[in-house]
Amino acid sequence: MKLILPLLLLFVYASCTSSSNKDSGSAEETDGWQTLFDGKTLNGWHIYNKGNTASKWTASRGVLLCDPKKKEGIFGDLVTDSIYENFELELEWKVAKGGNSGIFINVQEDPSYAATFATGLEMQLLDNTHAEHRHQIDSTHWAGCLYAVDCVGGNSSPAAYGSWNRSRVVQQDGKVSFWLNGQLTFEGEIQSEKFRQKVSSGAMKAYPDFAKHSSGRIALQNHTDSVSFRNIRIREL
Repeated sequence: MKLILPLLLLFVYASCTSSSNKDSGSAEETDGWQTLFDGKTLNGWHIYNKGNTASKWTASRGVLLCDPKKKEGIFGDLVTDSIYENFELELEWKVAKGGNSGIFINVQEDPSYAATFATGLEMQLLDNTHAEHRHQIDSTHWAGCLYAVDCVGGNSSPAAYGSWNRSRVVQQDGKVSFWLNGQLTFEGEIQSEKFRQKVSSGAMKAYPDFAKHSSGRIALQNHTDSVSFRNIRIREL
């Protein structure tokens, strides 16, 4: 009898713990979040306009790494297999000293477009302090900003190179917001006349289909610099 009681209590505790974990998982699913990177493979992603071609991208121990020094594989931006319109995207990233990369949304994958930036809006990822001079003097080139278009420059405060940053992108009914480490770095109605004027007065006017689409693929840029990503998830709105 003395042995049965401790065993019974242990069983009850294990059952409660198991039930609690199950409820926690169900809550996450109810929230609508989906993992875009499984931490081990490139499943759900491919190289822009190249499909599942071997590239400079690798996945290991929860980190998605683009290593330009990797001998095998081609250079190329990594894009999602799926297309998204209204969503909330969260991820973490870090770059090497002077590093430069980007997160794109609404990317149109078509051989007529040579690169993701021809159509997609880019959240710039940058080591602001050690970047090339041309990036340092233009606030629309700073980390967290809508590259070459607009920026809340005072909120561009990336962590030191080699450290993890948190980025968030929200798009709903044409309104797009970028967040870096909890600070708003860009917000705009991308179909508005005000936004179109900003585009037409900057470098992106060279790309006639830039920001013309309300949905598309999400892309991670291979800018010939080392960049890492982790904890990538999305929630459709």
